[in-house]
Amino acid sequence: MALTINQTPLYTLNPVGQELIFTIEDTAVVGTYYNVKYVAEVHIAEDDIDLATSTAIGTFKTTPNNAGVGMFDFRPIAESYVSPDNQGALGSTYKGDAILHPLALIDKYSHNDSVRYIKIKFKVEGATTATAEVLEIDSEESVQYTLINGYLKHTDVQDRDSTGNFGFDTEIFQLQEITEGIFLTNAPFVQYANIEDYGTLSFMATPVVGNEADSTVDYIRIITYDSSDTPISTIDVDNLYANGGVTTWDSATKNQLLHFGCFPANLMWSTVFQAALSTLSYYTIEAYNSSGVKVSEIYRININCPTLKGYEPIRLTWLNQWGVWDYYTFKMKSTKSISTKGSTYNQLGGTWNESIYSPSGYKGGKKAFRVNATEKVVMNTDFVNQSEATWFEELVNSPEVYILEGYQSDPTNPLLSTYVTPVRLTTSNFTKKTVANDKLIQYTFEVEKSKTLRTQSV
Repeated sequence: MALTINQTPLYTLNPVGQELIFTIEDTAVVGTYYNVKYVAEVHIAEDDIDLATSTAIGTFKTTPNNAGVGMFDFRPIAESYVSPDNQGALGSTYKGDAILHPLALIDKYSHNDSVRYIKIKFKVEGATTATAEVLEIDSEESVQYTLINGYLKHTDVQDRDSTGNFGFDTEIFQLQEITEGIFLTNAPFVQYANIEDYGTLSFMATPVVGNEADSTVDYIRIITYDSSDTPISTIDVDNLYANGGVTTWDSATKNQLLHFGCFPANLMWSTVFQAALSTLSYYTIEAYNSSGVKVSEIYRININCPTLKGYEPIRLTWLNQWGVWDYYTFKMKSTKSISTKGSTYNQLGGTWNESIYSPSGYKGGKKAFRVNATEKVVMNTDFVNQSEATWFEELVNSPEVYILEGYQSDPTNPLLSTYVTPVRLTTSNFTKKTVANDKLIQYTFEVEKSKTLRTQSV
């Protein structure tokens, strides 16, 4: 019997935060050879050409279990090779200029640097006698898989086929010949934003390996509406290299996932969108393929009415379950506080290192050597619906959270990175609220800015 791969991930697109189980078997070798080991040579790359020619990132071995098979879980390895996208990629623009800018500020599209391919070459080795040299006996390669920086919750349902292959059905994220495909988010299909808000929706832009024949996203359509639900205008944003995107199949992983600047401030490049602002109540977002077939669900952005209470809006972005960014503007009451902690020393009260001693009124006693100041922000949501309440769970669990501060109006300003401020969510408890239990749902969150405020040292 030759070496066979009995069990693999069920789908070719996989979040790295799930088991990536492979089971291999060669009963003939296990039954007749000594010191048998199953070997996995793992290749991870950004391009399928590099995947075939690159040096393996590692070789891993396991002993046959009681059933004579070798089991591998490559999740811990895969997690080390993906990371979130924070900056707009080469080709994307901010206010028409190709300068360094945070991802949230992109005009139209940006490709990713977070997707990777994985392929494993399995081998079986053994020796003809207990003291003989261990040699490779047989080998077999897996198919190629695409990895995204996501994870599975324990409640996420995984499919299983008749051979035991299992995995989460990620085909819903591949915007191809289906009308109900979704962007890489669990956010409600209806969101709210201020005119000044930036943000993105991310999606699988081209088919993953194995589905190259299927069509891809050709353009994203924005339809603006007034308060009477009457369409004002339609804007088609072509998915082109010139717009930071990609329309044709490409072997590079950077083209597998795209980010689209879809919030009001991102769309200000469009004079058509600007013209609609005076009567704009909301707009919709939907993806289309080259045949003009809608390949996504419809997302809706409602424009927040200006608050009459003078509250300062606080906009957060966080890394969501699928490894891209979600956004929410807290428009109700917020408070900012500063806590300090510093070191002190006792200073002499006069001039001990001069020709004569002179007492000094500003010297002596306990002095602050350095003051470390930390800013905290407490934010309140407006009343939200139950789907938004469930969505906020991801905010609480996210490893990366940022405040999006006031945006720059000068596109030549090189300090755009100051727009993004890293924070740590200090709200330690999160109680899921429901309409049945709580009637009106509202949340309060507290964050602490990760960077201490700068002060002088003495």
